[in-house]
Amino acid sequence: MNSLGSPRPRKDAAGWQQDVKSIGWWAEHAAIIGLIGLSIVFTSLSPVFLTAGNIQSILVAASILIVLTVGQSFVILSDGIDLSVAATMTLGVIAFGMAYAQGAGLLVSMLAAIAASSVIGILNGVLVAKGRITDFIVTLGTLSVASGLALVLSDGKPISITSIELINFSTHGVLIFGNPFIVAAAVAIIAHVVLFRTRFGTHLFATGGSKEAAQATGISTARIKIAVYTISGVLAGVAAILLVARVGASEPAANTTFLLNSVAAVVLGGVSLTGGRGSIFGPIVGALLLTVLTNGLTLMNVSQFYQPLAVGVVVILAALLSRFQK
Repeated sequence: MNSLGSPRPRKDAAGWQQDVKSIGWWAEHAAIIGLIGLSIVFTSLSPVFLTAGNIQSILVAASILIVLTVGQSFVILSDGIDLSVAATMTLGVIAFGMAYAQGAGLLVSMLAAIAASSVIGILNGVLVAKGRITDFIVTLGTLSVASGLALVLSDGKPISITSIELINFSTHGVLIFGNPFIVAAAVAIIAHVVLFRTRFGTHLFATGGSKEAAQATGISTARIKIAVYTISGVLAGVAAILLVARVGASEPAANTTFLLNSVAAVVLGGVSLTGGRGSIFGPIVGALLLTVLTNGLTLMNVSQFYQPLAVGVVVILAALLSRFQK
């Protein structure tokens, strides 16, 4: 449907050919094209790649990144960025471990992880919206705060977590879809509904597109900013739970790879870094692409030292292509 409510005219073969020849079309579909292309390459190079077991491993491995990427997408759509997302997740991991070590049950430990991560998210939002400090500086500062708290609270030592329930959760699922991926998919679906079926989503896109114009229409852009950073914090807590379930311990060391990959997945997914344009599906495909890339290189016995290099090249190419997006 167009803006007047009438059906959009169908494109003929010539119209589709013209689109495919346009670099803008390739930029718009870079993530899905890259994912399909990598899958074809790795399938031809490794007989293991397309097996059910490996596909399940890819989906489970991508689950944490997908959840973090959804949170990062909310922030970037509002014309911001969250550099603290990985450190916030680490703080949530430690909060989980400390609560569990004190005899709290799984539910209380999960709530502790989400609560600790949410505090950092709320702090980010308040400082950006009310303190009017650049989001880059704020989240860079809270990155250090969250990382430091995780090390201080844990004394720099991992906390072992032995739970049959967590083991069963991380190792079971439905067909090739492991439970962690099902959780990530549920998060993505809810995020899509919030963005495209609610007033909040409309206000979010308006804030990211033009803060001044949004304010002129009566939208509280400060509330939107606080909300998106809070959402990012909450989802970092959810990712912390998935990480603990996967590793079986609360590790205090921050994993900056998750930060870099969450931003990379958003860029690959076609979300505008200046806000106001994007989707949830694109960044999820971007997260899967990065996971497939790492998985394929591992199957080919490529040294892990080369993997960040490959990811970096892919991200730079995606950033270049994004300049041609419509």
